Amino acid sequence: MHIPKPLRNALLAVFALAGLLGMGLHSAHADDGSITLVVYKGGWFIGGSGGHGTLTFHGRTYRLGVGGLDYGLIFGGSRTVLHGRVRHITRASDVQGVYAAAGAGLAVGAGVRAIVLTNTKGAVLELEGRQVGLMANADLSGLAITLK
Repeated sequence: MHIPKPLRNALLAVFALAGLLGMGLHSAHADDGSITLVVYKGGWFIGGSGGHGTLTFHGRTYRLGVGGLDYGLIFGGSRTVLHGRVRHITRASDVQGVYAAAGAGLAVGAGVRAIVLTNTKGAVLELEGRQVGLMANADLSGLAITLK
């Protein structure tokens, strides 16, 4: 399915604005943590993703669950391991929520992936890592992260 460029740009603007508004409501005492996510993604036009991860915040490690839906042009499957930072959180539960992204990519074998995501609580994930699989995508994605 082709997503019209004006619609795609409008969605990106809404997601960016929601993230900025959420960051503005956050406490001045926000802190950073480190995060690792392992995400399995697959689909044929409509796709899904699932996985797990860990958050390290203030010396404690928290287990995370990851799941999501993808809609657009999606073919194939992949496994992505992402490492990075989570910024602007005051407690571990701030990382929970839905993160939205629009993106496009092609992975044949192994590739590199980097992404910045924001949830409505103002948590910002800055992630990079490696993607392995056979995947072609131009889609809108929603990724939900929960504490286990």
